[in-house]
Amino acid sequence: MAFNYKKSITFRLLQAAKAQRARSGSHLTRIGLHPGQELVLKVLADADGRTMSQLALALGVQPPTVTKMVTRLSSQGYVRRQVSDTDGRLARVHLTEAGRELVTSVDKAWKRLEREAMSGLEDKDRKKLRKLLRQVEKNLSSSVDDDPDHEADLDGDDDKTEAEGKAGSADKKELSAA
Repeated sequence: MAFNYKKSITFRLLQAAKAQRARSGSHLTRIGLHPGQELVLKVLADADGRTMSQLALALGVQPPTVTKMVTRLSSQGYVRRQVSDTDGRLARVHLTEAGRELVTSVDKAWKRLEREAMSGLEDKDRKKLRKLLRQVEKNLSSSVDDDPDHEADLDGDDDKTEAEGKAGSADKKELSAA
């Protein structure tokens, strides 16, 4: 039986990420930013004066991507590059006053996006979702497991597996109640 990708969690995660990026883009466009640029501002707001390498590491992107983002933000007047006092080979990136002021608008856009994304979810579900997403991120960030036995996890009927999981969960509840 073919793998039904439309029922997979990773497909739903991909679709949610696409929708989040599109909605985020519309909010950021209103304040003159492109998606991703707000993260540079937020990282610098947390610790100003980072090197390009430090920014790349904090953002989880390649150095050329950071260079492009910093160049764009610099031309907009939100950040400035300054050669390090101790090492002339290093350039540190600092927020300008305009950049600091823009961080407040970024926060408002993120809060708006968070409200939209979490609409209809109870607080306990939001907390659980946050925890689960952290685990998914951790799983996907770790090294790839080449164990061929894990392929078996992808085989079989999703509905059957889900039903078995629910039955197993009910059994565990009965055992813990006893």
